[in-house]
Amino acid sequence: MKEKERTKAITEIYLTRLLSVKGTLQQFVDNFFQSVLNSNQVVPPAVKYFFDFLDEQAEKYEIKDEDTVHIWKTNSLSLRFWVNILKNPHFIFDVHVHQVVDASLSVIAQTFMDACSRTEHKLSRESPSNKLLYAKEISTYKKMVEDYYKGIRQMVQVSDQDMNTHLAEISRAHTESLNTLVALHQLYQYTNKYYDEIINALEEDPAAQRMQLAYRLQQIAAALENKVTDL
Repeated sequence: MKEKERTKAITEIYLTRLLSVKGTLQQFVDNFFQSVLNSNQVVPPAVKYFFDFLDEQAEKYEIKDEDTVHIWKTNSLSLRFWVNILKNPHFIFDVHVHQVVDASLSVIAQTFMDACSRTEHKLSRESPSNKLLYAKEISTYKKMVEDYYKGIRQMVQVSDQDMNTHLAEISRAHTESLNTLVALHQLYQYTNKYYDEIINALEEDPAAQRMQLAYRLQQIAAALENKVTDL
């Protein structure tokens, strides 16, 4: 019985300290959410363009479930990009992440992931401490995610021409800092993995047909790997 009481006391002390640290960091966490989930600020054209593409695909394939499109957008931006940066700040900053800081960032990243999920998690006293820490704020964060996606959908559409111009400007601005050959190689590795599916999709898409994209990809594959093509 004494051992059980001792464990309970340690847990309560631990939670008290967690709440104290959370209170110190709360404004910074709120600022992060407000910064990355604010469609009233300038949203990168690529985000608007890609989210519209996902909406178009859902309409094209008659996907009526809004949760599916929500998951697409979450996986492509919120989880793949922001959570990755949250958990690995050294990817973009020249900093050493201490073990204690890493643990704190993991809790914040998990909170961000929970905010992006439409699944409602029922919490109890036995729930993990990282879930309980932000139980009060999670509904606010979830609404911020919903409003962000809704705000982007209501923005003026980015045309293909505008997107191409934007990409060209980025390319010119970073000509000296980016290795285009490495980027192209990584892109081709992905393309090669799904080569047949991509070729079939390009052959069926009217816009891709007009630009002969399937034919061009076959030319690249033939040059790089001597793939058997219809050339």
